[in-house]
Amino acid sequence: SKSNRHAHTHFHPTVTMVFTKVVKNKAYFKRFQVKYRRRREGKTDYYARIRMIRQDKNKYMSPKYRFVVRLTSSQCICAVVRADTNGDKTMVAA
Repeated sequence: SKSNRHAHTHFHPTVTMVFTKVVKNKAYFKRFQVKYRRRREGKTDYYARIRMIRQDKNKYMSPKYRFVVRLTSSQCICAVVRADTNGDKTMVAA
């Protein structure tokens, strides 16, 4: 019958624990490189950010502007921002 067909799958025999080598030792943590703070916080996707702010090579040294809109409970904040190597610079905000 259908009810007895899978009855044997619920049987779990006793398993003896096997010694496993500790992989994350002192040498591992010595060489471990932490991710950027905003990546660790889950706020910034740097792969998407680079694709968004990358300027064409034929537009050498011209800034690429983007329009940023933030909605709060009481107001709407709009800003024109450009990316810089030292951090984003806000040109105007209203």
